[in-house]
Amino acid sequence: MSEFPILSALSKTDAAGLTEFHRIAAEALAFDGYAPFNEQGLFDLHSGLRTAYLVRSNDLLVGAALAGRGEIDLVITPECRRSGYGRAAWGELGALEPGEMTAWSHGDHPGARALAVELNFVAVRTLLELRKSLPDTEESASVSLDGAGISAFRPGLDDAEWVDLNALVFATHPEQGAITEADLAARQAESWFSSDDFLILRDVDGRMIGYNWLKIDGAIGEIYVIGVHPDAAGHGFGRALMQAGLQRLHAAGCSTAALYVEADSAGAVHLYRSLGFTDHTVDVQYRRLAG
Repeated sequence: MSEFPILSALSKTDAAGLTEFHRIAAEALAFDGYAPFNEQGLFDLHSGLRTAYLVRSNDLLVGAALAGRGEIDLVITPECRRSGYGRAAWGELGALEPGEMTAWSHGDHPGARALAVELNFVAVRTLLELRKSLPDTEESASVSLDGAGISAFRPGLDDAEWVDLNALVFATHPEQGAITEADLAARQAESWFSSDDFLILRDVDGRMIGYNWLKIDGAIGEIYVIGVHPDAAGHGFGRALMQAGLQRLHAAGCSTAALYVEADSAGAVHLYRSLGFTDHTVDVQYRRLAG
């Protein structure tokens, strides 16, 4: 092993390098069962806010990383793990972000936990991925909407109202609450996007008071993001939106529903578990301590 792995920064026009980056990510996903880079990080890469790196030791390609905006993500190829490459690469990557820095351990890997302690990082967030098998028939919603109705998102008409509502619902969330209309447009450009899978709850006056955005891309359908206006909380609208989403995933042929939720969001976790969702993976975010 080379004591100091070489980090190769990839430009947005380095097609060959980016192909290798995504290949390493895909291999890690297939081996581990969870992705080494989250969606927000990849969006940041595509928009130029973060930089992709390949990690080499001598002539051996041993990993890939994302860095920028005070956050680092690193994955070592499965065949090169337990050889000290991760520890050595972290030393190089840490120097790229001299101030406050966070890093995700996707899958809450025990090796990452040990390395975090060694490098003076502490756990600050836990993100759960929950999943639920969809039965042959999905129950209809049993909650009254009190005159409200669920309809499809209208691109070009609902964008600003949804961004404002989403920012209100996720006012304390570091990523979701910061989504802009440009971010929304980027997601609408994704191949999986369909406005019919973006369920909007409106009150009797037509005001948007909730939503359940679905991501249907194969057998696993994701409750991508769901929210209810704080003023409309406590009326069962979240459960009704979840039931409507599960029905749509079932109708689309999905065999499994998935979602991500902060572990400390007790109300949301309780709702999802009451609907039959169980733990699938755990991601932990670490923050580097000063000094």
